[in-house]
Amino acid sequence: MRQQQIAERAVYFSIAGNGCLVLIKGFAGFFGNSYALMADAIESTTDVLASILVLVGLRYSNRPADQNHPYGHGRIEPLVTFMVVGFLIVSALVIAYESIQKIRTPHELPEFWTLFVLAPIIIWKEISFQVVLKKSKKVNSSSLKAEAWHHRSDAATSVAAFIGVLIALCLGKGYETADDWAALMSSGFILYNSYQIFRPALGEIMDEHVYDDLTADIKEVSASLEGILGTEKCFVRKVGLKYHIELYAIVDSISTIKEGHAIAQQLKDRLQQKLPQLGHIAIHLLPND
Repeated sequence: MRQQQIAERAVYFSIAGNGCLVLIKGFAGFFGNSYALMADAIESTTDVLASILVLVGLRYSNRPADQNHPYGHGRIEPLVTFMVVGFLIVSALVIAYESIQKIRTPHELPEFWTLFVLAPIIIWKEISFQVVLKKSKKVNSSSLKAEAWHHRSDAATSVAAFIGVLIALCLGKGYETADDWAALMSSGFILYNSYQIFRPALGEIMDEHVYDDLTADIKEVSASLEGILGTEKCFVRKVGLKYHIELYAIVDSISTIKEGHAIAQQLKDRLQQKLPQLGHIAIHLLPND
């Protein structure tokens, strides 16, 4: 199965799951008198919108290279990740504002049955996080990784809601705001996750080198080819789901230009065969003396 198909199916999985949870959390929060659950529903709503953005970004990034975009359109991926982070930050701020308003306003205790709604939601969101994160690593997608962390932040808000409702119910009258404090704390966790998602995407768009393992694999494959005496520098740039590389390989100084060109082509073919995640490969040959 192609990387693109794996990534898109993971996003459809997220959209379907979060769409159902918006309805479940919204109804349970409204009728169960739990703002923490309502806050959870707000976050799930932003998750659906963010997932749609990720899907659009993945499809656009898969467009082939053209005259104006010789390296393809993969740079849209970290840009989509930035937009996803924006959705997370907005939802965190809305939840924080509404939580503070609720804390200052007297209200009734949440219903006991809301705990039985929250428990399976927490389990489902953690499962969703693990599934989507595994897919994001398989296809090397930063936006899909952001999608996975959306599930983890959603699980955290649900855990906070569960604790808040449990405290409010156990301690009774006078502790009605425990539910709202839980929602406020969950907004802080969402902001923290936003940074965790934002930082790698920023490194990707700035061409930060964090690909030591891939570089080692490239050099190992190169060394196995007859005619390559060694390698020097290897620059890696991630664009969408592919890695574009620039490799400096050492060959015998008495080789002719024609022989050198043939070796470079063989090396390129070998790398693309052994490391299918590679995209554009530029080979520079250096004499061994």
